[in-house]
Amino acid sequence: MDLSEQINQLETDLQEIASLLEKSERTRVQDVLKLEQKKIEKEISVKRHQKEQQAKREADPTSASKAYTVKINNYGWDQSEKFVKIYITLNGVHKIAPENVKVTFTERSFVLLVNDLDGKNHQMTINNLLNPVDVQGSSKKIKTDMVLVMCKKKTTKKWECLTQVQKQTKEKDKPSVNPDENADPSDGLMSMLKKMYSDGDDEMKRTINKAWSESQDKKAKGDGDISNMGMFLNLIHPL
Repeated sequence: MDLSEQINQLETDLQEIASLLEKSERTRVQDVLKLEQKKIEKEISVKRHQKEQQAKREADPTSASKAYTVKINNYGWDQSEKFVKIYITLNGVHKIAPENVKVTFTERSFVLLVNDLDGKNHQMTINNLLNPVDVQGSSKKIKTDMVLVMCKKKTTKKWECLTQVQKQTKEKDKPSVNPDENADPSDGLMSMLKKMYSDGDDEMKRTINKAWSESQDKKAKGDGDISNMGMFLNLIHPL
C-alpha cells in the first residue's frame, strides 16, 4: 500500500470516529474516541510529510546524493539480557520516509545512514563492537525524533563498554597497583609518599618536614625510625 492509499484509509477512519463522536453520549467513550482521533490526525500529518518528501525525490532523484553528509557522534546506549541498544537523537526523523533510514550490521559493527533529513544525510559508524552480535536478529526502530539501533547479543554476557577501543581506554586509565607480583609491597607506598610531597602544597610540605625533623631527633636518641615513612623522609632529606 503506497502513501496515498495509507492517507486515504486514515482519513476514512477519521471520518468514522467523527461520526461515532456525534452519536456517543458517555464521557468516557468520548474521551477514548478523541484520543484516537488525535492519534490518527498526527499519523496523517506524518504520512503527508513523507509523501511531500517522496514527491521531491521523484522530481529530482539526485537530491539525496547532492546533500552533504553529517557525521553522528552523540549517542546513548544501554543493554538488556538480549540486546545492546543505541539511542540516536535526530529531530524530525520520524517524519521522513522509513526507507530513508537504513542500518547495515556485521558481527562487530554497524552503520546507520539517514538520507535527506532537513536537506542533509546523517551517518553513524560504530566499529569493533565489544562482542559479536547476531546480524539477523539485529534491527532498528524509528521513534519520535530518535532512531533506536538494537544489536542482538550472541550471549547474555553483560557488556562493560560498547566497543573494544573504549574498553582498552578504560583499562589504560586504571591505576596499576603492584603490577609485579615479586615487587616489594613497600615500593608502591614509597612512590605514593614521594608524589604526595612533590605535588603537595606548602602546608603539606611543612608537615612532612616537621615529621622528618622529629625522625632525626629520634635517631639521635637511639630510637631509629626504620618505617616506610622514615625511609621516605630520609630520601627527600638526605643527610
